[in-house]
Amino acid sequence: MTAARPALDPELRDLLAEMPLMSQLSTEILAQLRQYPSPPVDSLLADRNADLREVTVPADDGTPIPLSVFTPTHRDRTTAAPCVYWMHGGGMVMGDRFSQIDIPLEWLDEFGAVVVSVDYRLAPEATGTTLVDDCYQGLLWVIEHAAELGVDPARIVVAGASAGGGLAAGVSLLARDLGTPAIAGQMLICPMLDHRNTTVSSRQFSGDPGVWTREMNEFGWRSVLGGLSDGEVPAYVSPALAEDLSGLPATYIDTGSAEVFRDEDTDYASRIWAAGGQAELHVWAGGFHGFDALYPQAEISATARRTRTHWLARLLRSA
Repeated sequence: MTAARPALDPELRDLLAEMPLMSQLSTEILAQLRQYPSPPVDSLLADRNADLREVTVPADDGTPIPLSVFTPTHRDRTTAAPCVYWMHGGGMVMGDRFSQIDIPLEWLDEFGAVVVSVDYRLAPEATGTTLVDDCYQGLLWVIEHAAELGVDPARIVVAGASAGGGLAAGVSLLARDLGTPAIAGQMLICPMLDHRNTTVSSRQFSGDPGVWTREMNEFGWRSVLGGLSDGEVPAYVSPALAEDLSGLPATYIDTGSAEVFRDEDTDYASRIWAAGGQAELHVWAGGFHGFDALYPQAEISATARRTRTHWLARLLRSA
C-alpha cells in the first residue's frame, strides 16, 4: 500500500506530468544518464555581464580538480566582492560544475558576487571522503586566492543543492574542525544529509516514480560509501551523523514538503538551533525534490529562490 504523503503544489503537479520519471537507479541507467551533455553555460552568460575562467587545483592525491570562476565584468574593484562557492547536485553520482549553475549566477547579478563552482569527483568511481575532500580543497584555493579574485575573505558563502547541499554541509564541518578561516554562511538547498534513509519522508517517497525516490537515494549512498559499514561512515560524508553542530556558520536550509530529504533537513536545522547556532529553515508546501531548479518559472519556485536571495542579502550586509 502506498504511504500517505503530502500533495504536490498544483502548478508543480501539472508541470511534472510532462516529465519522464523513474523509481530506480542502477549502474546501467547511470551510464545512460551520464551521456547527456553538460548544461549549456554559454546561454546563461550570453545576456549576463560575467567573465568565465577555468582553473584546476590539486586534490590530496594530486588529481586535478576543475573549478569554474565566474566574475562580474563591470564591478567596483576598489571594493572586495562576496563569493559563493558552489557544489552541484546529482545524487553524488552525476552532474558537473555547471549543474544548477543558474542558481548562484542570480547572486552574481544581485550582489556582484564571484561564483566559484567545483567539479568534485563522482561516485562510484570515487568513494568515502574523496568527494567532500575535493570540495574542501577547492574552498582552500578560494581563500588563498581571495585577493587575486577580488573576494572579501569575510564574505565567502558555501552553497549547494541536493548532493551539493550535503557536501556544503560537510565542507562547513571540515572547515570548523580544521580551523579554516571562518565561512560567512552555508546555503543548503534540499541537502542530501543522511545515508541511513530511515525517516518518515524517505519512506513516503518510495516505490513510485519520482524526481528522487528512496530507492534512488539508496543507490547514491551505496555508491559513495563504497562498502563502509554504518559505524565507519564519517560525519563529513553524512553530516546528519555529526554529534556536535555548534560553531557552524549562519545556515539557510530549504526543502519541499513532498520529498525524501524533508525530515533529515528539518532535523538538521533543529539540531543547529539546539547547539545555539543560527539557522533559517523553509519547507515549501507541495515542493518535490529540486522543484525550483527544474521549474524556476513556477510561482512557488520563484518565491523560494527570492527568499534565499533575501536571506543572502541580510547575511552579506552583516558579514
